[in-house]
Amino acid sequence: MKIPFNKPYCQGKELEYIKSAMDFGHISGNGIFTQKVHAFFEQRYGYKRTFMTTSCTDAFEMAVMLMDLQPGDEVIMPSFTFVSTTNPFILKGARIVFADTLPNHPNIDLDEAEKLITMKTRVLVVMHYGGVAVDMDKAVALAKKYNLVLIEDVAHAIDSYYKGKPLGSFGHFAAFSFHETKNISCGEGGLLIINDEKYIARAEIVWEKGTNRSAFSRGEVSKYEWVDVGSSFVPSEIIAAVLCAQINMIDEIQQQRILLWERYFTNLAPLAKKGYIALDDLPDYATNNGHLFYFLMKDQQSRNLLLQYLNDHAVHAVFHYLPLHKSPYYADKHDGRMLPNTQKYTDTLIRLPMFFELTPDAVDFICGIVGQFFEEKQAGYFS
Repeated sequence: MKIPFNKPYCQGKELEYIKSAMDFGHISGNGIFTQKVHAFFEQRYGYKRTFMTTSCTDAFEMAVMLMDLQPGDEVIMPSFTFVSTTNPFILKGARIVFADTLPNHPNIDLDEAEKLITMKTRVLVVMHYGGVAVDMDKAVALAKKYNLVLIEDVAHAIDSYYKGKPLGSFGHFAAFSFHETKNISCGEGGLLIINDEKYIARAEIVWEKGTNRSAFSRGEVSKYEWVDVGSSFVPSEIIAAVLCAQINMIDEIQQQRILLWERYFTNLAPLAKKGYIALDDLPDYATNNGHLFYFLMKDQQSRNLLLQYLNDHAVHAVFHYLPLHKSPYYADKHDGRMLPNTQKYTDTLIRLPMFFELTPDAVDFICGIVGQFFEEKQAGYFS
Protein backbone atom coordinates (compact mmCIF):
# COMPACT_ATOMS: atom_id res chain seq x y z
CA MET A 1 0.00 0.00 0.00
CA LYS A 2 1.33 3.40 -1.00
CA ILE A 3 2.23 5.92 1.70
CA PRO A 4 0.29 9.07 0.80
CA PHE A 5 1.85 12.52 0.77
CA ASN A 6 -0.91 13.80 3.06
CA LYS A 7 -3.80 12.44 5.05
CA PRO A 8 -6.21 14.90 6.69
CA TYR A 9 -6.32 14.45 10.45
CA CYS A 10 -9.61 13.74 12.20
CA GLN A 11 -9.43 13.97 15.99
CA GLY A 12 -12.81 12.34 16.60
CA LYS A 13 -15.10 15.15 17.73
CA GLU A 14 -15.65 16.83 14.38
CA LEU A 15 -19.02 15.15 13.80
CA GLU A 16 -20.09 15.82 17.38
CA TYR A 17 -19.33 19.52 16.97
CA ILE A 18 -21.10 19.67 13.59
CA LYS A 19 -24.17 18.15 15.23
CA SER A 20 -23.93 20.74 18.00
CA ALA A 21 -23.88 23.51 15.41
CA MET A 22 -27.00 22.02 13.83
CA ASP A 23 -28.69 21.72 17.21
CA PHE A 24 -27.94 25.36 18.01
CA GLY A 25 -29.94 26.25 14.91
CA HIS A 26 -27.29 28.63 13.58
CA ILE A 27 -25.07 27.29 10.82
CA SER A 28 -24.72 30.30 8.49
CA GLY A 29 -21.57 31.72 10.14
CA ASN A 30 -20.30 33.94 12.95
CA GLY A 31 -21.98 31.77 15.55
CA ILE A 32 -20.59 30.14 18.66
CA PHE A 33 -17.94 28.03 16.88
CA THR A 34 -16.62 30.91 14.80
CA GLN A 35 -16.38 32.98 17.96
CA LYS A 36 -14.52 30.15 19.72
CA VAL A 37 -11.99 30.05 16.87
CA HIS A 38 -11.44 33.80 17.14
CA ALA A 39 -11.05 33.63 20.92
CA PHE A 40 -8.55 30.77 20.67
CA PHE A 41 -6.19 32.60 18.33
CA GLU A 42 -6.50 35.94 20.08
CA GLN A 43 -5.94 34.49 23.55
CA ARG A 44 -3.27 31.90 22.76
CA TYR A 45 -1.16 34.04 20.44
CA GLY A 46 -2.11 37.58 21.41
CA TYR A 47 -3.35 38.67 17.98
CA LYS A 48 -5.34 41.90 18.27
CA ARG A 49 -8.27 40.75 16.12
CA THR A 50 -9.01 37.74 13.97
CA PHE A 51 -11.62 36.96 11.32
CA MET A 52 -12.23 33.43 10.12
CA THR A 53 -12.62 33.20 6.33
CA THR A 54 -13.50 30.54 3.79
CA SER A 55 -9.86 30.28 2.68
CA CYS A 56 -6.42 31.79 3.10
CA THR A 57 -6.96 33.42 -0.30
CA ASP A 58 -10.06 35.14 1.09
CA ALA A 59 -8.06 36.34 4.08
CA PHE A 60 -5.60 37.99 1.70
CA GLU A 61 -8.45 39.47 -0.37
CA MET A 62 -10.00 40.95 2.75
CA ALA A 63 -6.67 42.49 3.78
CA VAL A 64 -6.23 44.03 0.33
CA MET A 65 -9.72 45.56 0.50
CA LEU A 66 -8.93 47.07 3.89
CA MET A 67 -5.68 48.71 2.79
CA ASP A 68 -7.34 50.44 -0.21
CA LEU A 69 -4.68 49.39 -2.68
CA GLN A 70 -4.82 51.34 -5.95
CA PRO A 71 -4.04 50.26 -9.55
CA GLY A 72 -0.33 50.63 -10.20
CA ASP A 73 0.72 50.27 -6.57
CA GLU A 74 3.61 47.87 -6.20
CA VAL A 75 3.74 44.82 -3.95
CA ILE A 76 7.00 43.03 -3.17
CA MET A 77 6.74 39.33 -2.39
CA PRO A 78 8.66 36.11 -2.98
CA SER A 79 8.27 34.26 -6.24
CA PHE A 80 8.62 30.98 -4.33
CA THR A 81 5.10 30.83 -2.91
CA PHE A 82 1.59 29.72 -3.81
CA VAL A 83 -0.55 31.75 -6.18
CA SER A 84 -3.06 32.58 -3.42
CA THR A 85 -0.51 35.11 -2.16
CA THR A 86 -0.61 37.02 -5.45
CA ASN A 87 -4.16 36.88 -6.82
CA PRO A 88 -5.82 39.31 -4.39
CA PHE A 89 -3.33 42.02 -5.34
CA ILE A 90 -3.71 41.33 -9.06
CA LEU A 91 -7.48 41.71 -8.73
CA LYS A 92 -6.89 45.23 -7.40
CA GLY A 93 -4.65 46.14 -10.33
CA ALA A 94 -1.43 46.15 -8.34
CA ARG A 95 1.92 45.32 -9.86
CA ILE A 96 3.71 42.36 -8.31
CA VAL A 97 7.48 42.71 -7.94
CA PHE A 98 8.92 39.30 -7.23
CA ALA A 99 11.94 38.96 -4.95
CA ASP A 100 14.43 36.10 -4.78
CA THR A 101 14.83 33.73 -1.86
CA LEU A 102 17.80 33.33 0.45
CA PRO A 103 20.61 31.08 -0.79
CA ASN A 104 20.28 28.78 2.24
CA HIS A 105 16.49 28.79 2.78
CA PRO A 106 13.33 29.24 0.65
CA ASN A 107 12.30 32.37 2.60
CA ILE A 108 12.47 35.81 0.96
CA ASP A 109 15.84 37.57 0.79
CA LEU A 110 15.01 40.89 2.46
CA ASP A 111 18.29 42.54 1.45
CA GLU A 112 17.41 41.86 -2.18
CA ALA A 113 13.83 42.93 -1.56
CA GLU A 114 14.96 46.32 -0.26
CA LYS A 115 16.69 47.01 -3.57
CA LEU A 116 13.31 46.62 -5.33
CA ILE A 117 11.51 49.28 -3.30
CA THR A 118 10.40 52.34 -5.30
CA MET A 119 8.14 55.34 -4.73
CA LYS A 120 5.24 53.12 -5.87
CA THR A 121 5.86 50.31 -3.36
CA ARG A 122 3.00 50.00 -0.88
CA VAL A 123 3.19 46.46 0.48
CA LEU A 124 5.80 43.93 1.58
CA VAL A 125 4.64 40.31 1.83
CA VAL A 126 6.78 37.76 3.67
CA MET A 127 5.99 34.06 3.53
CA HIS A 128 7.30 31.80 6.31
CA TYR A 129 8.15 28.72 4.26
CA GLY A 130 7.69 25.44 6.11
CA GLY A 131 6.74 27.37 9.24
CA VAL A 132 10.31 28.70 9.56
CA ALA A 133 10.38 32.40 10.38
CA VAL A 134 11.62 35.12 8.09
CA ASP A 135 13.96 37.55 9.88
CA MET A 136 11.10 39.63 11.27
CA ASP A 137 13.29 42.29 12.90
CA LYS A 138 14.55 43.10 9.42
CA ALA A 139 11.08 42.85 7.84
CA VAL A 140 9.51 45.19 10.42
CA ALA A 141 12.39 47.65 10.06
CA LEU A 142 11.98 47.71 6.27
CA ALA A 143 8.24 48.31 6.55
CA LYS A 144 8.79 51.21 8.95
CA LYS A 145 11.65 52.73 6.96
CA TYR A 146 9.66 52.87 3.73
CA ASN A 147 6.15 53.23 5.23
CA LEU A 148 4.96 49.89 3.82
CA VAL A 149 2.07 47.68 4.83
CA LEU A 150 3.60 44.43 6.10
CA ILE A 151 1.71 41.20 5.52
CA GLU A 152 2.77 37.80 6.84
CA ASP A 153 1.79 34.73 4.87
CA VAL A 154 1.50 32.27 7.75
CA ALA A 155 -0.21 29.50 5.75
CA HIS A 156 2.55 27.09 6.87
CA ALA A 157 3.30 28.70 10.19
CA ILE A 158 0.72 27.90 12.85
CA ASP A 159 2.34 27.68 16.29
CA SER A 160 5.68 28.94 14.93
CA TYR A 161 7.73 31.63 16.62
CA TYR A 162 10.39 34.24 15.95
CA LYS A 163 12.54 34.97 19.00
CA GLY A 164 9.72 33.69 21.20
CA LYS A 165 6.97 35.77 19.58
CA PRO A 166 4.26 34.05 17.48
CA LEU A 167 4.44 34.41 13.72
CA GLY A 168 1.44 36.36 12.52
CA SER A 169 1.86 38.98 15.25
CA PHE A 170 4.44 41.17 13.47
CA GLY A 171 2.65 42.34 10.34
CA HIS A 172 -0.19 44.80 9.99
CA PHE A 173 -1.98 41.73 8.61
CA ALA A 174 -1.35 37.98 8.50
CA ALA A 175 -3.22 35.12 6.84
CA PHE A 176 -3.53 31.50 7.97
CA SER A 177 -4.65 28.52 5.91
CA PHE A 178 -6.66 25.58 7.23
CA HIS A 179 -6.51 23.58 3.99
CA GLU A 180 -6.42 19.83 4.47
CA THR A 181 -2.62 19.78 4.03
CA LYS A 182 -2.05 22.07 7.02
CA ASN A 183 -1.29 21.08 10.63
CA ILE A 184 -4.88 21.81 11.65
CA SER A 185 -7.57 21.91 9.01
CA CYS A 186 -11.24 22.09 8.19
CA GLY A 187 -10.89 21.04 4.54
CA GLU A 188 -10.79 24.62 3.31
CA GLY A 189 -10.64 27.68 5.52
CA GLY A 190 -8.55 30.63 6.54
CA LEU A 191 -8.05 33.31 9.16
CA LEU A 192 -7.20 36.98 8.75
CA ILE A 193 -5.15 38.45 11.59
CA ILE A 194 -5.22 42.20 12.10
CA ASN A 195 -2.59 43.69 14.39
CA ASP A 196 -3.09 47.36 13.48
CA GLU A 197 -6.10 48.74 15.32
CA LYS A 198 -6.91 51.32 12.65
CA TYR A 199 -8.22 48.52 10.37
CA ILE A 200 -10.33 46.63 12.90
CA ALA A 201 -13.62 48.54 12.90
CA ARG A 202 -13.88 48.56 9.13
CA ALA A 203 -12.77 44.92 8.91
CA GLU A 204 -15.92 43.80 10.69
CA ILE A 205 -18.00 45.53 7.99
CA VAL A 206 -15.96 44.25 5.04
CA TRP A 207 -16.14 40.73 6.54
CA GLU A 208 -19.96 40.93 6.63
CA LYS A 209 -20.45 41.80 2.93
CA GLY A 210 -20.08 45.53 3.55
CA THR A 211 -22.93 45.68 6.06
CA ASN A 212 -23.19 46.75 9.69
CA ARG A 213 -24.74 43.42 10.60
CA SER A 214 -22.46 42.74 13.58
CA ALA A 215 -23.07 46.18 15.09
CA PHE A 216 -26.81 45.72 14.51
CA SER A 217 -26.75 42.32 16.22
CA ARG A 218 -25.11 43.91 19.26
CA GLY A 219 -27.76 46.63 19.32
CA GLU A 220 -25.26 49.39 18.52
CA VAL A 221 -27.18 50.67 15.48
CA SER A 222 -30.91 50.72 14.76
CA LYS A 223 -30.73 49.60 11.12
CA TYR A 224 -29.01 46.69 9.37
CA GLU A 225 -27.79 48.16 6.09
CA TRP A 226 -25.09 48.35 3.44
CA VAL A 227 -22.44 50.83 4.55
CA ASP A 228 -19.20 49.94 2.69
CA VAL A 229 -17.67 47.58 0.16
CA GLY A 230 -17.27 44.00 1.29
CA SER A 231 -17.62 40.40 0.26
CA SER A 232 -18.84 37.02 1.50
CA PHE A 233 -15.86 36.08 3.63
CA VAL A 234 -17.67 34.50 6.59
CA PRO A 235 -17.55 30.66 6.56
CA SER A 236 -20.40 28.50 7.79
CA GLU A 237 -20.58 27.24 11.35
CA ILE A 238 -20.08 23.72 9.97
CA ILE A 239 -16.55 24.64 8.88
CA ALA A 240 -15.88 26.48 12.13
CA ALA A 241 -17.12 23.47 14.14
CA VAL A 242 -14.61 21.18 12.40
CA LEU A 243 -11.82 23.64 13.07
CA CYS A 244 -12.80 23.89 16.74
CA ALA A 245 -12.41 20.15 17.10
CA GLN A 246 -8.92 20.43 15.61
CA ILE A 247 -7.64 23.36 17.66
CA ASN A 248 -8.56 21.49 20.84
CA MET A 249 -5.82 19.02 19.87
CA ILE A 250 -3.21 21.47 18.66
CA ASP A 251 -0.58 20.62 21.28
CA GLU A 252 -0.82 16.89 20.58
CA ILE A 253 -0.76 17.51 16.82
CA GLN A 254 2.30 19.74 17.07
CA GLN A 255 4.16 17.33 19.30
CA GLN A 256 3.58 14.42 16.93
CA ARG A 257 4.53 16.33 13.78
CA ILE A 258 7.72 17.68 15.33
CA LEU A 259 8.71 14.17 16.45
CA LEU A 260 8.21 12.92 12.89
CA TRP A 261 10.22 15.84 11.49
CA GLU A 262 13.08 15.13 13.89
CA ARG A 263 13.05 11.44 12.96
CA TYR A 264 13.33 12.34 9.28
CA PHE A 265 16.19 14.72 10.02
CA THR A 266 18.10 12.19 12.12
CA ASN A 267 17.67 9.41 9.56
CA LEU A 268 18.73 11.55 6.62
CA ALA A 269 21.60 13.39 8.31
CA PRO A 270 24.18 10.77 7.18
CA LEU A 271 23.20 11.38 3.54
CA ALA A 272 23.61 15.11 4.07
CA LYS A 273 27.03 14.53 5.66
CA LYS A 274 28.08 12.65 2.54
CA GLY A 275 26.95 15.58 0.40
CA TYR A 276 24.16 13.68 -1.36
CA ILE A 277 21.40 15.99 -0.10
CA ALA A 278 21.04 19.30 1.76
CA LEU A 279 18.77 19.50 4.79
CA ASP A 280 16.83 22.48 6.14
CA ASP A 281 19.00 25.21 7.61
CA LEU A 282 16.98 26.32 10.65
CA PRO A 283 18.10 29.76 11.91
CA ASP A 284 18.57 30.17 15.65
CA TYR A 285 15.78 32.78 15.85
CA ALA A 286 13.15 30.39 14.45
CA THR A 287 11.23 27.39 15.71
CA ASN A 288 10.17 24.27 13.84
CA ASN A 289 6.42 23.54 13.79
CA GLY A 290 6.62 20.24 11.89
CA HIS A 291 4.55 21.53 8.99
CA LEU A 292 6.59 19.90 6.25
CA PHE A 293 9.83 18.06 5.68
CA TYR A 294 11.94 18.87 2.67
CA PHE A 295 15.48 18.43 1.42
CA LEU A 296 17.41 19.49 -1.66
CA MET A 297 19.04 17.43 -4.37
CA LYS A 298 22.03 18.58 -6.41
CA ASP A 299 20.10 19.25 -9.61
CA GLN A 300 16.75 18.85 -11.31
CA GLN A 301 17.63 15.60 -13.05
CA SER A 302 18.59 13.78 -9.84
CA ARG A 303 15.57 15.29 -8.07
CA ASN A 304 13.21 13.95 -10.72
CA LEU A 305 14.89 10.54 -10.64
CA LEU A 306 14.50 10.30 -6.86
CA LEU A 307 10.86 11.42 -7.01
CA GLN A 308 10.16 8.69 -9.53
CA TYR A 309 12.09 6.16 -7.45
CA LEU A 310 10.10 7.02 -4.33
CA ASN A 311 6.81 6.76 -6.17
CA ASP A 312 7.89 3.44 -7.70
CA HIS A 313 8.53 2.22 -4.15
CA ALA A 314 5.11 3.15 -2.76
CA VAL A 315 6.01 6.59 -1.41
CA HIS A 316 4.14 9.63 -2.69
CA ALA A 317 6.66 12.48 -2.57
CA VAL A 318 6.26 15.81 -4.34
CA PHE A 319 8.06 19.01 -5.28
CA HIS A 320 6.99 22.64 -5.20
CA TYR A 321 6.76 25.53 -6.01
CA LEU A 322 7.01 26.46 -9.66
CA PRO A 323 8.34 30.04 -9.74
CA LEU A 324 5.51 32.54 -10.09
CA HIS A 325 7.64 35.03 -12.02
CA LYS A 326 7.95 32.42 -14.79
CA SER A 327 4.32 31.31 -14.74
CA PRO A 328 2.27 31.42 -17.95
CA TYR A 329 0.16 34.22 -16.51
CA TYR A 330 2.94 36.47 -15.22
CA ALA A 331 6.04 35.75 -17.32
CA ASP A 332 5.39 38.65 -19.73
CA LYS A 333 4.65 40.99 -16.81
CA HIS A 334 7.85 40.23 -14.90
CA ASP A 335 10.68 42.73 -15.26
CA GLY A 336 13.10 40.11 -16.58
CA ARG A 337 15.34 39.76 -13.53
CA MET A 338 16.82 36.35 -12.89
CA LEU A 339 15.94 34.84 -9.51
CA PRO A 340 18.60 32.12 -9.22
CA ASN A 341 17.84 30.93 -5.69
CA THR A 342 14.14 30.62 -6.45
CA GLN A 343 15.03 28.52 -9.48
CA LYS A 344 17.35 26.36 -7.36
CA TYR A 345 14.54 25.44 -4.98
CA THR A 346 12.12 24.88 -7.83
CA ASP A 347 14.57 22.45 -9.45
CA THR A 348 15.94 20.59 -6.45
CA LEU A 349 13.43 20.52 -3.57
CA ILE A 350 11.64 17.33 -2.51
CA ARG A 351 8.84 17.18 0.08
CA LEU A 352 8.33 13.88 1.88
CA PRO A 353 5.02 12.64 3.36
CA MET A 354 4.04 14.44 6.56
CA PHE A 355 0.79 13.96 8.45
CA PHE A 356 -0.32 13.18 12.00
CA GLU A 357 -1.01 9.47 11.45
CA LEU A 358 2.33 8.82 9.75
CA THR A 359 4.16 6.31 11.91
CA PRO A 360 7.84 6.35 12.93
CA ASP A 361 8.22 3.02 11.12
CA ALA A 362 6.86 4.61 7.95
CA VAL A 363 9.38 7.44 8.28
CA ASP A 364 12.16 4.87 8.66
CA PHE A 365 10.91 3.05 5.55
CA ILE A 366 10.80 6.26 3.51
CA CYS A 367 14.30 7.24 4.59
CA GLY A 368 15.46 3.73 3.77
CA ILE A 369 14.16 4.13 0.22
CA VAL A 370 16.01 7.43 -0.13
CA GLY A 371 19.21 5.78 1.09
CA GLN A 372 18.65 2.83 -1.25
CA PHE A 373 18.37 5.25 -4.17
CA PHE A 374 21.83 6.63 -3.52
CA GLU A 375 23.30 3.16 -2.99
CA GLU A 376 21.99 2.07 -6.38
CA LYS A 377 23.08 5.30 -7.99
CA GLN A 378 26.60 4.81 -6.62
CA ALA A 379 26.52 1.25 -7.94
CA GLY A 380 25.95 2.62 -11.42
CA TYR A 381 22.31 1.58 -11.84
CA PHE A 382 21.35 5.06 -13.03
CA SER A 383 22.46 6.52 -16.31
